[in-house]
Amino acid sequence: MINQSTLETPRLRLRPLELSDTSAIQKAASAREIADTMISLQHPYPAGEADRYVARLAAEREAGHSVAFAIDQQMEDTFCGLVEIRKINREHSQGELSFWLTAETWGQGYMIEVVQAVVRYGFETLGLNRLYAYHMLRNPASGRVLEKNGFRQEGLLRQRVKKWGQFEDVALWAILKQDWVTLTRRKDL
Repeated sequence: MINQSTLETPRLRLRPLELSDTSAIQKAASAREIADTMISLQHPYPAGEADRYVARLAAEREAGHSVAFAIDQQMEDTFCGLVEIRKINREHSQGELSFWLTAETWGQGYMIEVVQAVVRYGFETLGLNRLYAYHMLRNPASGRVLEKNGFRQEGLLRQRVKKWGQFEDVALWAILKQDWVTLTRRKDL
């Protein structure tokens, strides 16, 4: 089981996902613009899918394979997205970063704060050596978030996913603990 605490950024609170989050997740994930940016999110989002999702994440956390945080705006105490480190592989000391925000909160720099906090958590608390993430090329905002947090693009996976009948190219990004330590030291100077 992964021991999970609440993380804070200047404007956001990242807290353990709870069953009470399912209605907010269901509503947010049902927005077409959210599904459009996510590789594996369906649209329309099936009724009850948020309940199944939260239950699955709880089981994966219990097994030590995943950790997920609900993202709340601190001032309004309002749910505005999710971030996960999933597919945690202890043998190779790595995990996949996945994230999304509600459309109303796009363009405010929130995800840069979120990823910075979760990367720190992944390296310091989970003891990982490598975090990686994917995004569809037509969603360059996700790539900018990763780049601003020290991730490097490792490759382009041509037509990796089929989204709404169209094959999509996907970028693969990663950050190593040694890169993060160097980046963190530079910021502290």
